[in-house]
Amino acid sequence: MTQQETKNNRDNRELRVIRVLEIDLTNSRLEIHERTDLAHYLGGTGLAAKLFSEFLKKDLDPLAEEQPIIFANGPLATIFPVATKVISVFRSPLTGEYGESHAGMRLGLAMRGARYDAIVIHGKAKRPTYLTVNAEAVNFKDASAIWGMGVGEVGTILRKLVPGTGHRSSLRIGQAGERKVAFANVNVDTYRHFGRLGLGAVFGAKNLKAMVVVGNTNEPLTNAKEYKQAYEDIYNQTVKTDIMDKYHGLGTAINVIPLNELNALPTKNMQESNFEHAEAISGEAFAEQTLLRQIACSGCPIGCIHIGLHRQMFGELYEYESKSISYDHELIFALGSYLGMSSQDKVYKLIDKVEDLGLDAITAGVALGWVIEAFEKGIIDETLLGTEVAFDEVEGCLHVLENIVKQPNEFYRLLAKGTDAVAEVYGGLDFAMTMGKTEMAGYHTGHAHVIGQSIGARHSHLDNAGYSVDQKHRKDQGKPETHKKMIRELIDEECWRNVLTSVGVCLFARNIYTPERVIKALAATGCKVNEQQLNELGKDIYKLKHRLRTDLGFNIDELRFPKRFFETKSLIGQLSEETIQSMLDEYKQQLSNLLSNVQ
Repeated sequence: MTQQETKNNRDNRELRVIRVLEIDLTNSRLEIHERTDLAHYLGGTGLAAKLFSEFLKKDLDPLAEEQPIIFANGPLATIFPVATKVISVFRSPLTGEYGESHAGMRLGLAMRGARYDAIVIHGKAKRPTYLTVNAEAVNFKDASAIWGMGVGEVGTILRKLVPGTGHRSSLRIGQAGERKVAFANVNVDTYRHFGRLGLGAVFGAKNLKAMVVVGNTNEPLTNAKEYKQAYEDIYNQTVKTDIMDKYHGLGTAINVIPLNELNALPTKNMQESNFEHAEAISGEAFAEQTLLRQIACSGCPIGCIHIGLHRQMFGELYEYESKSISYDHELIFALGSYLGMSSQDKVYKLIDKVEDLGLDAITAGVALGWVIEAFEKGIIDETLLGTEVAFDEVEGCLHVLENIVKQPNEFYRLLAKGTDAVAEVYGGLDFAMTMGKTEMAGYHTGHAHVIGQSIGARHSHLDNAGYSVDQKHRKDQGKPETHKKMIRELIDEECWRNVLTSVGVCLFARNIYTPERVIKALAATGCKVNEQQLNELGKDIYKLKHRLRTDLGFNIDELRFPKRFFETKSLIGQLSEETIQSMLDEYKQQLSNLLSNVQ
């Protein structure tokens, strides 16, 4: 398609008015912008990236008060099944690069009810602050009384301070965000998060403890017949086929045993890829022994969020406390197998701690894995840590997590910046398991996962599903012609996922939301697009993200791959550094073609 044809398609598209709420924390001011020039990006990922490009101060530190936080909703969010995600974009304090994170629960519904497609926050409040946002107003509230509190306690208080119905969503940080830990997260409605890359630290740097969004208006339905048809088609695919069965049944924790059997479950800081206690912390074991209930994000009929009941004694004479704690594969990997934790009780204790402190669980777990191995090798000692640590020993890990937040010495101040930062100074880079300065996800499947997380726009396994590409090409990864095909699939998948997350779709439903269904669903909202336009949008967003991350320092030639990846057996056997380099070279060529519009 020529540039003129692309332009004509955009000109012919029925434009939406994009409502952007801009909040200036420094001056306690707000502006509402109604823009049609942003309609091309639809919403979600594309809209957030575009707004980020406008507000970003690329020469300033990620935690500078001038840096923006962007939240963007998708046009399908919460009005179609499994369209549940709000996208946040910010400059990551963990990597220094483009940061993007997704969260569900009630935020999409609340933003829709408040009539905002996007919220932009910049500046720094003069004192600890929380925001209440609805369609009529933004209130700047003193948060001094809740500053220093954990995530759970703050949530309880906010529910009392800002009463509302299910159309209310609560975002808050813990002490990790206040202390600007580079992998602090933002909790959303207790059981979901803007997890990776440190959005919580950006909140803390702005003196922003929390934000409550209340959706207090209704949205009229203008194309009732088209909407009903599109909705029922997607709903039937969601609940009357087996596509989503695993997410409701055992959830993503169903992956633990299969990955373990395939030598693809990272264990003991990736020294192993098979865990002897995998069955004890499997999705099946959690479901049979401690599963309490399943809940769903607003607008989703699946119920993929699995809540377990954790009982622990806190005093003599049978003084027990019971907590409802969410678990999934990534948490079981990062705070379970990766640390050699052999029981659900130990995993729950670690999840509970990272949740209340407001830390990203994956990053925290992988950082702990490095700490334990560095301790075993004598790189760090008990004097530095203030405790002994070992695989399958939970108390030392709890101590380290608390001190990542307290930062009592230089070691912990470095550890609070992430695994790469501390290993650069103390050593152990060969077993500091990061890709693009971001701690690895819970798969050791092959070359495509290593490459995919490294080149993905937000260094996430969710960018392009490299683990899936590995499984597809399991038997022929050594062939040069396969490398080209795998890179093509990684790029194509990331482009299409940009489309899905721009309209608000949860990636669990990626096999349901085909181009045809996305087009029909958008048409029911009054947005007329065709498949060619969607594909071009995915590429446009890919290019925009690449430009942003390059401007912020990303360099393909500076990617580091820890030797541990090549030492530990994976799903496909031993990985090859030569294959990684070959695939990187192929990626650079295909990226150049994409940026030059060469087909």
